Amino acid sequence: MSDVLHSAWILILHMGRDFPFDDCGRAFTCLPVENLQAPVEALVCNLDCLLDIMTYRLGPGSPPGVWVCSTDMLLSVPPNPGISWDDFRGARVIAFPGSPVYALNHGVYLTDSQGFVLDIYYQGSMEKIQQCVRPDGQVPLVSGVVFFSVETAEHLLATHVSPPLDACTYMGLDSGAQPVQLSLFFDILLSMARNVSREDFLTGRSPEMGQGDMDITGYLKGARAQLWRELRNQPLTMVYIPDGTYSYMTANASEFLNSLMVPGVPGAQIIHSQVEEPQLLEASCSVVSCLLEGPVHLGPRSVLQHCHLRGPIHIGAGCFVNGLDTAQSEALHGLELHDLVLQGHHVRLHGSLSRIFTLVGRLDSWDRQGAGTYLNMSWSEFFKKTGIRDWDLWDPDIPSSERCLLNARLFPVCHPLRALGPGDMLWMLQPQEDGGEVQRAWRASWRLSWEQLQPCLDRAATLDSRRDLFFFQALQKARHVLEARQDLCLRPLIQAAVHEGCPGPLLAILDKVAAGAKDPGVAARALACVADVLGCMAEGRGGLRSGPAANPEWMRPFSFLECGDLVRGVEALAQERNKWLSRPALLVRAARHYEGAEQILIRQAVMTAQHFVSTETVEMPAIGQWVVTECPARVDFSGGWSDTPPIAYELGGAVLGLAVRVDGRRPIGARARRILEPELRLAVGPRQDEMTMKIVCRSLDDLQDYCQPHAPGALLKAAFICAGIVNVGSELPLHEQLLHSFEGGFELHTWSELPHGSGLGTSSILAGAALAALQRAAGQAVGTTALIHAVLHLEQVLTTGGGWQDQVSGLMPGIKVGRSQAQLPLKVEVEEITVPEGFVQKLNEHLLLVYTGKTRLARNLLQDVLRNWYARLPAVVQNARSLVQQTEECAEAFRQGNLPLLGQYLTSYWEQKKLMAPGCEPLAVQRMMDVLAPHVYGQSLAGAGGGGFLYLLTKEPQQKEALEAVLAKAEGLGNYSIHLVEVDMQGLSLQLMGRQSST
Repeated sequence: MSDVLHSAWILILHMGRDFPFDDCGRAFTCLPVENLQAPVEALVCNLDCLLDIMTYRLGPGSPPGVWVCSTDMLLSVPPNPGISWDDFRGARVIAFPGSPVYALNHGVYLTDSQGFVLDIYYQGSMEKIQQCVRPDGQVPLVSGVVFFSVETAEHLLATHVSPPLDACTYMGLDSGAQPVQLSLFFDILLSMARNVSREDFLTGRSPEMGQGDMDITGYLKGARAQLWRELRNQPLTMVYIPDGTYSYMTANASEFLNSLMVPGVPGAQIIHSQVEEPQLLEASCSVVSCLLEGPVHLGPRSVLQHCHLRGPIHIGAGCFVNGLDTAQSEALHGLELHDLVLQGHHVRLHGSLSRIFTLVGRLDSWDRQGAGTYLNMSWSEFFKKTGIRDWDLWDPDIPSSERCLLNARLFPVCHPLRALGPGDMLWMLQPQEDGGEVQRAWRASWRLSWEQLQPCLDRAATLDSRRDLFFFQALQKARHVLEARQDLCLRPLIQAAVHEGCPGPLLAILDKVAAGAKDPGVAARALACVADVLGCMAEGRGGLRSGPAANPEWMRPFSFLECGDLVRGVEALAQERNKWLSRPALLVRAARHYEGAEQILIRQAVMTAQHFVSTETVEMPAIGQWVVTECPARVDFSGGWSDTPPIAYELGGAVLGLAVRVDGRRPIGARARRILEPELRLAVGPRQDEMTMKIVCRSLDDLQDYCQPHAPGALLKAAFICAGIVNVGSELPLHEQLLHSFEGGFELHTWSELPHGSGLGTSSILAGAALAALQRAAGQAVGTTALIHAVLHLEQVLTTGGGWQDQVSGLMPGIKVGRSQAQLPLKVEVEEITVPEGFVQKLNEHLLLVYTGKTRLARNLLQDVLRNWYARLPAVVQNARSLVQQTEECAEAFRQGNLPLLGQYLTSYWEQKKLMAPGCEPLAVQRMMDVLAPHVYGQSLAGAGGGGFLYLLTKEPQQKEALEAVLAKAEGLGNYSIHLVEVDMQGLSLQLMGRQSST
């Protein structure tokens, strides 16, 4: 053991004393505290707080040794208590401030100016306590926290095999020694106090021992002599924590209730509880781990813990109710409780588990001394009111002076004919109501006193029932959070359910919410939560969560969802899920497919944007006549990610973007024309012929990969479908469809002069250009606003997803803010921002693009963002709100023409992007941004980040050559290039050209 001490930090927690307000003791008393940062949702009990304090506040910095901590008190300690361990040896006690009046019933330390403990007083006289008063007017209270250095701990260890101290351990008991009880503070530590003489120490008695007989007295004298020999030369010092607080958890109900009240909270404290009618909870009351259905009224300074109650119930002021469930609710109907403590207990009697109930008054004393009361009245009043007599409660051989609440046989534990309930105690409040029948039943019951009950309490059953109720209310919370669309994170709850081995009920409730959802947003989030449960069950094994989700086994449930049959889809998903629960790899793959199902519902939600797509019939251009569209690229200045479904329609989105030309060119375009042959000719690549990929579609089968984004020409195929030119579900072959409606086929060519993954919105703007050209070639004119919504629809058909900011910024001219409300159908509205005269030209001189040479978007970035959004991680929710808010502030900076302020917003925007999608800043890009930072007002990677184009707002105008020189001196930046950029004030342009030869 000695070897272990030299390299260990050991914590010993003292617990086990009975506590009248919690069957599991003071350590496991639940507090009205919710740790919102905890990775796992759980009740916070006193033990959790003490462990946190010992681990993160008092313990850090101490040398190896042994910490001892009581669990009988409530502590608060500031984050950095400032304990110095320089040149420390011996033992150290931690003290907290208390008033001299409080100290009259407590222990205090007397110390010298250097912090050495001179004496320890317990319930000392006011004269002695005044000697301990510090400059702040407070006294240092004995707190129950002690640290023993390795040396002192070794001295203490050396005593455990020496008589008579061996009788304090099981080794001594097993040797047949008579057991002896010693006090940590008033036996062990007192021996080190400098002012205590050997004679006083040997003859004194610790306050916990009482009077006892002479044999024990002699025994204790020998034990104390042994302690004096071993520990007298060990120094005992005190650390006083002036900003901390200490409160002993007494058996006084009023003090206990006060300790559960958090000062400064205006309303009721509702912790890990579901309350149907929270307006019935009055201020300064507390509800912890409860489920309250219907009207349950709770008065001020009252506390409910671990209860599942069904109203109507009225609990007035000053009550503590603990451990009741719906089976006992009826006993409370029609009553109004005041100043009472009503508890349900799990007891094991003769091997059988049963429930019993106790009732006492808030003002009753648990002391053995004094006259005593019951239900807040004297015993004589109680006997007169109820008809109970003293011989019902105490045996005749118990002297009157020893009769008290602790040994009164008040509490029925068994009735010969029926189960017991709270009514078997509550009748005492109104004893005349039923003609004495309940009183006779009480007399007929086997009853025990509080003292007799304590050995019968089944603490394991109590903890089990608390856990069951916690998860039962947590399931209701999960359902309510989803159905009410609350931005609360359910991931800690999911972690708790999985760690406790009960994910099944949570999966069932998530299935129920998804199947019964009135809109696809709620259903999609419920399915995302199922994916989180499955991912959590895999415990970090089984491979990546992000990835493909097209296993044939899952196609049947997917097909139901695609058809809009949510109920059958969710049911089929659950049936398939049950086959994938056996090992981590299968769990992770199942989680992926639930995210695939969630994507189907997102698609359906986004497709509601079709409501805002309208076209006007115009004369079709002649066969062979080209319709050419050209578009600028886009740069996002604020709000990106808020336009991404489902954020765009669950939170609402706002993005400020600029239409821009790159090196003087509008880099994105499309052209379309009708041709005589009833086929579709597709070309993807540069505007001129070289390097163009060409595809010819002569049958509907050639179009079937339109929903596979990486298939050749998939975007163009999807454009034909979304433009209504081709119906892939029709029984008519392709050539007949084309001849019937258009007297021939079509040729469509799209191009972009920007590198792949540029971050400048290429694919969405390209989709808009292709749709506009195709629609016009087919005799339909489409407005820009309708086109924005049509691109949203097309990208869902293509299954790439994505938001609306790219097409808003690339199809509309100049500087503008796009917005979508938190609602479906998904509608995007655009406001053009008016800037001061000459500011656009100034912006052009200060705005530069740097191509980083890095691939723009990590494939799994979008999946990670959506997973974190659906989990409603607090940081992600807050960041999404900040994105929207900053967009409005950034728009105002444009209206003012304030370049430095725009630079600040740009830099802030990049930080927001990194919060939204950790990992979107490659190391080489970070180096580049560091090099450029002194020369710019602000900078950000375009789009979602990860690479592509970096855009800068330079401090000086026309800095292209200067910054090229700066970057040339830096090492390890790779293949980059700097480009001029200017705001495009035209947006999408469409022209009908003369006939040209086919490409």
